[in-house]
Amino acid sequence: MRYFVETYGCTMNFGEGRQLSEDMASLGYEPADSADDADIVVLNTCTVVETTEKRMLSRISELKRQGKRIVVTGCMAQVQPKRIRIRLPDSPIVRFEEYGRFRDIVSESFGCQGSPIVLETGTDAILPIAQGCLGRCSYCITKFARGDLRSYPADDLLRRYDSFLAGGAREILITAQDTSSYGRDTGTDLPALIRSMLEREGDYRIRLGMTNPDSLARVSQGILELMDDERMYRFVHIPVQSGSDAVLGRMRRRYTVSQFMELVDELRSGCPDISIATDMICGFPGETDEDHAKSVELIRELRADTVNITRFSARPGTDAASMEPVHGRISAERSAELTRVKNETELDVNSAMVGRRYRALATERGKEGTIVRTGNYRPVVIRDEVPLGTFLDVEVTENRPTYLLGRTV
Repeated sequence: MRYFVETYGCTMNFGEGRQLSEDMASLGYEPADSADDADIVVLNTCTVVETTEKRMLSRISELKRQGKRIVVTGCMAQVQPKRIRIRLPDSPIVRFEEYGRFRDIVSESFGCQGSPIVLETGTDAILPIAQGCLGRCSYCITKFARGDLRSYPADDLLRRYDSFLAGGAREILITAQDTSSYGRDTGTDLPALIRSMLEREGDYRIRLGMTNPDSLARVSQGILELMDDERMYRFVHIPVQSGSDAVLGRMRRRYTVSQFMELVDELRSGCPDISIATDMICGFPGETDEDHAKSVELIRELRADTVNITRFSARPGTDAASMEPVHGRISAERSAELTRVKNETELDVNSAMVGRRYRALATERGKEGTIVRTGNYRPVVIRDEVPLGTFLDVEVTENRPTYLLGRTV
C-alpha cells in the first residue's frame, strides 16, 4: 500500500510530518506523490484558528468519501479528538505523546508491508528541538496541545543533525514553539546547541524558527555572536502581536512595545543587515481605535522585512474566547489597513536591495522561477532553473512587497 503525509500549520508540524513519513516508510509502505494516489493518508492537523479547524474537518470528510484509510495526528488530534472521532470512529488518532509508538499503532491498524524503504533526505531539513513553551498567552490553543517546555536532549538532536548533513541537506530549519527558550528546562540554551552544530564542517545554512521577545532577550548576545558565521542565516522571527501595551497585557505577552523595540535595536546594532520578521493579531478583544492606530504606527516604525497579519480567532477553552469581541466588520477593516501599510513598508524596505549582489542558496521552486535565499534569508526569484541546494551569486533587479526579482551573475 502507498501512503501520503498531508501536513498543515507551522514549521514544527512539517518537521514532525517528515518524521512520521520516515516511520511509514520503515514499515515498508511506499510513499505516494499526493493524497489522491495514496491508500493511507496521515492527516497531520493544525487548529490554530477557526478557519483552519473547519478546513481540517472538511478534509477529513473529503478523504473519508474517497475511501482512504486515515490516521490523524497534529494539534487537532491532541486537543479536539472528539470532533475527529465523530467523523472517524474507527481510525487511529495519534497524540504527540504517542509519536514514539507511531509505527506500532500503524502496524496494529494496517499491518506491516515488508522491507523498510529508505527515503531521500533532500536539500532541506527541519529539526524540531523542543515541545511546548513557557508562555501562557490568553488566546493560544497550541499551548493546550503542546504543553509546557520540554527540550529534547542535545545529543539526540546532534545525531539527527549529522544525519541531515550526511544526506545532503543544505538548509536546516531549527524549530519549536519558542525556539529561543530551548534549554531553559535542562540547564543549557539555544546558542550552546547551535555552536555544537556549527562545529560540523560543510557549506550549508541554518535558520532559526520563531522566538518570543522575552525569551530571545535572554540569549540575544549569544545569537548575535553566532551570526558572525556565514552558515547562519542573519534572520529572526519575533512576533510582536500588537503595537498597544494594553492589548499585549490582555494577551498575557510578557513584554512591552518599548522592550520589543529595544530588542530589535540591539539586534540591528549587532548585525546591521539582519532580517526581521514579525506577526500581528488584528481585532483582539477589547482593541480600540487607539490600540489599532498604535499597531499601524509600529509597522511603520519597525520597518520589518516581513509582517504576518492574522485576524483574531477565538479558540475554545482559551481565556480570550470569553472576552468581549471586536465586531467582525471592524476587525476586517483594521486587517485591510494593516495589510496595506505593511505592503507599502515592505516594498520600501526591499527597494534598498535593488542593484546589490548576494551569495544565495536555491531553496524551492516558485511560479516565476527558482527561489533563492540571501544570507539574511530574503527571497529572490530568478528565472533560471537551478538545482535546489546550489549556491550562486545573484543581483537583485526589482523589488516587490513580499519578495525580490534578480538574475544570476
